[in-house]
Amino acid sequence: MHSSQTPISAHPPASDPVLDGASGFVYDRAALEGAVDFALDHAARLGCSDASAYASESCGLEVSVRNTELESVERSRDKSLGVTVYVGHRSGHASTTDLAAAAIARTVQAAFDIARFTAEDPCAALPDLADVVLPAQQRGDLELFFPWLMSTTDATELALHAERAALELDPRITNSEGGSVAIGQSQFFHAHTHGFRGGYASSMHSVFVGVIAGADDAMQRDGWSCTRRHPLDLESPESIGRRAAERALGRLGARKLATTECPVLFEAPVAVGLIGHFVQAVSGGALYRRSSFLLDALGQRVFPEHIDIAEDPFLPRGRGSVPFDAEGVRVQPRNVVEAGTVQGYFLGSYSARKLGMRTTGNAGGSHNLRLYSRNTTPGDSLEAMLERLGTGLFVTELLGSGVNPVTGDYSRGACGYWVERGRIAFPVHEVTIAGNLRTMYQELVAVGADAYTLGAKTTGSILLRSMKVAGA
Repeated sequence: MHSSQTPISAHPPASDPVLDGASGFVYDRAALEGAVDFALDHAARLGCSDASAYASESCGLEVSVRNTELESVERSRDKSLGVTVYVGHRSGHASTTDLAAAAIARTVQAAFDIARFTAEDPCAALPDLADVVLPAQQRGDLELFFPWLMSTTDATELALHAERAALELDPRITNSEGGSVAIGQSQFFHAHTHGFRGGYASSMHSVFVGVIAGADDAMQRDGWSCTRRHPLDLESPESIGRRAAERALGRLGARKLATTECPVLFEAPVAVGLIGHFVQAVSGGALYRRSSFLLDALGQRVFPEHIDIAEDPFLPRGRGSVPFDAEGVRVQPRNVVEAGTVQGYFLGSYSARKLGMRTTGNAGGSHNLRLYSRNTTPGDSLEAMLERLGTGLFVTELLGSGVNPVTGDYSRGACGYWVERGRIAFPVHEVTIAGNLRTMYQELVAVGADAYTLGAKTTGSILLRSMKVAGA
């Protein structure tokens, strides 16, 4: 344990704290580190066999406009400390938003009291020493923090600029669902008694526009957004507004379909969800609870041989980039799926122990997953993928949550376009697409070069050989 020290008090926030200094934070690294060390030392004094503590701070600004008028301004600033203590194989967790020494001591005491009256769990423990990444081994060049020191006035003007670009594109854009600019950044420090110490700052910024198009008595809505760590990596406000308007206009005149079975092309932003269902199915919690349609999938060919899924936690500016996982365990690039065969699960220390395996460094989730096809070429644009679809359904939006993670049964409401001979024939709405994820993965015909990142997952458009489409 580290020598006892009282957490450093933060200075009072200014009237516009996001603009204070170069970072916008109230607390410095030393303050968070001091709070964590104080918690660990107090846990030792109480007689805990091990402990882990985490202190964080976040701040942000979100401005929303609608129909060229300011609608709302929200500033946020949060701080917290969480502590998990172990008394043998009994564990307890507690948290606080007060970083004063007395509050931290009470929080540690609360966690200790919980642990004393919790049943023993042989899997409840800090990560194994061999898996912990030491400070000297941590990657520090991931480019995760780019504070955007923007005033409320400037953020409002940016949101208005994006919304105007949509409203002025075509007279059929009759209303707005709003435009917004969100600026966010956070920092944390984490340490535990198996030798881990680490933390870093990160940022995430976004611009969104949603509009409504109308013709005769019909109305359709759609939008577009862009999220990046660095504000200079964002699409221009004109581009975001224009794409929102074009997507809404393209849905005018939407029809229903007769029930059929046909090829289905998922646009890249919705295709990302297919990766998400796979991750959920091969993650530790679902596996040890036996609540996954991909039980015992390790070494099995789940996708066609041309499909790979790679994980790269060290991608500069990546949405899922980390120098270590949520337990302080080392992370590394790997192929989760290679030639269609599952090479690894997504495990933290607890789920790994439950399965009799070793952690994969995925406590807290996956890190920059990308689905590839070995057959994809730079010429496989969206237009080329539509040609390959031939006659079938091009899905641009999914509705509802009709996915059973235990059986893999898949049934979602969908909107998009009916495609004939590789060309969009007319927009489609109020249809349902259905299948089973195991079959859908096996029938993955092609992946486009039109890569899109949503959250920490990336893929191009995905073409499936056949799905059931229920219409009118």
